[in-house]
Amino acid sequence: MPLPRIQAFEFNDLASAPTALREGVVETLSRALRWGRMTSGLVAPFEDFLAASGATEVLDLCAGAAGPAAILAAEIARRGARPPRFWLTDLFPRREAWEAARRAHPDCIDFAPDPVDATAIAPELAAGRARVVINAFHHFPPELARAIVADAARSSRGLFIAEAFERNPLAFANFAPAGLAALLANPLLAHRQRVAKALLTWATPIMLAVGVWDGLVSTLRVYTESELYDMAAQAAPGWRFTYGTYRFPPFGKGYYFYGVPAGAGA
Repeated sequence: MPLPRIQAFEFNDLASAPTALREGVVETLSRALRWGRMTSGLVAPFEDFLAASGATEVLDLCAGAAGPAAILAAEIARRGARPPRFWLTDLFPRREAWEAARRAHPDCIDFAPDPVDATAIAPELAAGRARVVINAFHHFPPELARAIVADAARSSRGLFIAEAFERNPLAFANFAPAGLAALLANPLLAHRQRVAKALLTWATPIMLAVGVWDGLVSTLRVYTESELYDMAAQAAPGWRFTYGTYRFPPFGKGYYFYGVPAGAGA
């Protein structure tokens, strides 16, 4: 039986938290996902989602520092397939990181430079595109999570949600090897505010403490399979959904949950 879901706060969600702190958490996570190959197992189900939805462009909601989109684009290309075009969006755009991702993947990554509310995508941005939310859906309390699903059902070709853990605080231990290395290296690799990030990371335990807190809280916020299906039944009636899990080293287990309109791919 899973633990009850707890909507505790994460420092990364607080608008009052220093920009260097919030950015440091997101940048560390993006780099840990890449260094630990924690997203590689999503490539096959993501390609299944693209085939089911028929989408060639996707909106990456809550794109953070662009880590998941860049990883998926590179992994799909490495398999000899053509990646979709990712449009990075976020309520707090990180333009420097996104510009770097676009330079690295000019054929398949672009971004919307202005803030985007994942619960109400503008028609001109939504048209003809599917949506992905990777390692971010747990940030939203149930009412906002349902609103994201409902808005996708109204105006998208499909919705793909993934998290790198299920609801188990012990799962956060799988982030430790790559996560600690990414945390310590981040002040050298960050696009801006390197001095502030160095002070938070190397001169004090603040960044480490915040990263551990946010990581543990994330594992308590993540939605279970039954909660996702219940949410989808309410917010996207008439869509068909698929749930599955994937593995990453050393003992990690994440999940994916995607839905498309009932007639899509038929």
